[in-house]
Amino acid sequence: MVRKRLRALHRDVGYVAVGLTLVYALSGLAVNHVADWDPNFTAVERTHALGPLAGDDATVAAAAARALGIGGTPREVYRAAPDQLDVIYAERTLHIDPASGRVVEEGRAQRPFLRVANWLHTNRGKRAWTYVADSYAVALLFVSISGLLMIKGRNGLLGRGMFLALAGAAVPVAYVALSGGP
Repeated sequence: MVRKRLRALHRDVGYVAVGLTLVYALSGLAVNHVADWDPNFTAVERTHALGPLAGDDATVAAAAARALGIGGTPREVYRAAPDQLDVIYAERTLHIDPASGRVVEEGRAQRPFLRVANWLHTNRGKRAWTYVADSYAVALLFVSISGLLMIKGRNGLLGRGMFLALAGAAVPVAYVALSGGP
């Protein structure tokens, strides 16, 4: 009777944990490889043909921003070359050739799912998310421990389960020992 209830609770808690596990696993993979790519943003480069833009630098910058639907105030506007006006915003830079009206827009675009998942994974949501993350950790502990106790006999904890559980625990211990630790 106890094992039957344990199995049912293990199953239900496991189902709830699946969604969080998928988010944490995908985010973990992304964050682990941050040296290889930016998991939060993707590089964007677009070329626009606006036609000749006349006026002083501030007027040209404002006209290009208006034509491209860019709001806000640029952080900086300067001449990078006689034929190139650079306009820097927080998330993008416009390289404008006023004579031709050619604008090269460089910036970054958010990766919607991964950026949010990474934000949650690294607990930037703070206090409220800490409760969710702690609850998830407790659920994982429950699923792990109840999984050890559900099966009896030679496939259970006192049989091959003990060796498999010890092998899983040995992985981080061996890594720390072999890598020299913190």
